[in-house]
Amino acid sequence: MFKFSFIYIGSFCFVLSLLSFFNIIYSYYFEIFNNIEVYSYTLLISLIFSSLFFLKKNEFKKISIYEKIISVFIGYFLLPLIISLPYYFGLNYLSFLDSYFEAISGFTSTGFSVFENVKHLDQSLLLWRSTSQWFGGLYFLISILFLIDIYDENYKKILTNFISLDISEIIKQSVKILFIYTFLTCGLFLIYKIINLRAFDAFNLAMTVISSGGFLIVNDLNEILQSNFQIYIFALTMLVSFFGILLPYNILFLKNKDLLVFTEDYYLLLYFIFLVAIFFLFFNKFESFSITLFSLISSISNIGFSFDNYTQNNFIYLILVIIGGSLLSTSSGLRFLKIFFLTKFSLNELVSHSKPKHILLNKVLFSKVKIDLNDINKYFFTVIIFILSLAMLICLLTLFNIDFSDAFKLGTLTLMNTVNSSLHGLENLYFAEFSIPIKFILIVFMIIGRIEFISILILIKKFVFKN
Repeated sequence: MFKFSFIYIGSFCFVLSLLSFFNIIYSYYFEIFNNIEVYSYTLLISLIFSSLFFLKKNEFKKISIYEKIISVFIGYFLLPLIISLPYYFGLNYLSFLDSYFEAISGFTSTGFSVFENVKHLDQSLLLWRSTSQWFGGLYFLISILFLIDIYDENYKKILTNFISLDISEIIKQSVKILFIYTFLTCGLFLIYKIINLRAFDAFNLAMTVISSGGFLIVNDLNEILQSNFQIYIFALTMLVSFFGILLPYNILFLKNKDLLVFTEDYYLLLYFIFLVAIFFLFFNKFESFSITLFSLISSISNIGFSFDNYTQNNFIYLILVIIGGSLLSTSSGLRFLKIFFLTKFSLNELVSHSKPKHILLNKVLFSKVKIDLNDINKYFFTVIIFILSLAMLICLLTLFNIDFSDAFKLGTLTLMNTVNSSLHGLENLYFAEFSIPIKFILIVFMIIGRIEFISILILIKKFVFKN
């Protein structure tokens, strides 16, 4: 089991070594010589671990779903250890726990930061924070593909033509995802340059948005986005994290294209249009619509950015964060389509009991797929596990004297991997001042939030209820 885990993690270490090399070149070009040695250590360690990928793989023709889930879990703990090295050795005042916390936060695309003022960081370290998010987003997307067998059959048919993937097919599809992911990042960079952002700002924001991350290279977004036009364009680009890469994936690589593969995109588009209409009519009283639209998209894409002067409708934005967007995206959340199917099935069951003569079909609109009871059970358990995880996290946070309201908001954002901001009334949280136990708790639950909740249920079933 662990041999396969090392091979899986080793493949990502190779990507991490490329990112380390890029930072070395950047530091050398801009004469930030103090950090070259640190990134060289990171490069060396990444290359050593990446050599594990070249171990004999003929023994792994058939790998159990439990081994796959455990491998993904181990990756979420080990890879941030390497990412934390530039923080720990590059900043003398930062403890190892704070360095690891920052690395976990970036790798899970959460955005919690121990740095109160990022202007004190040099450009190479700001770039490293952004690349850690980009890298974490890639790991998350490929992990979804890697664990595709845990999803219900109907949902998989909506998402992809591949019902089950062997190792060679996973590698093939992962290369395609890497291509689209990189292509979209470059596309975002060009868009940000067109709206007159600095190259450094544009590049870092592109890596942040594509990964649904929360790290910024400034303390206040107003320093970068200074006009309504820039705010509108930037807000619309955040929809990439909402719709995910499944849309361009199907457009580019799917042969004999069937419009049914875009079912999830139809639903997400209708959901987005509905939200825009509601917010325009009812929640646009005190702010310009550009700020309202920005806050809306930032929430549904699980990014969490906001402008410091925006403090309205905290609870509504928190609900949108929980719902989330597309399955095959770097955003978190329970996923809109799962919530929709579960709600529709529940309403149909209530109507069928109140009006027994009425026959209601649990059919997915824009698709030939019907909602199966087994699928509904998975959706239901996913929601239950989220509620239990949130309740446990709130209890732990309140034990360490965090106000219940703040604990609820912070717990939700942690499990949804969304940065704290004025959107949720938590802009004044300083993670560097948190106690050691709270930091450990947040680290664990940031990882739990990044793992599909149904995978936790599978592990519980395997190791707790063995019989």
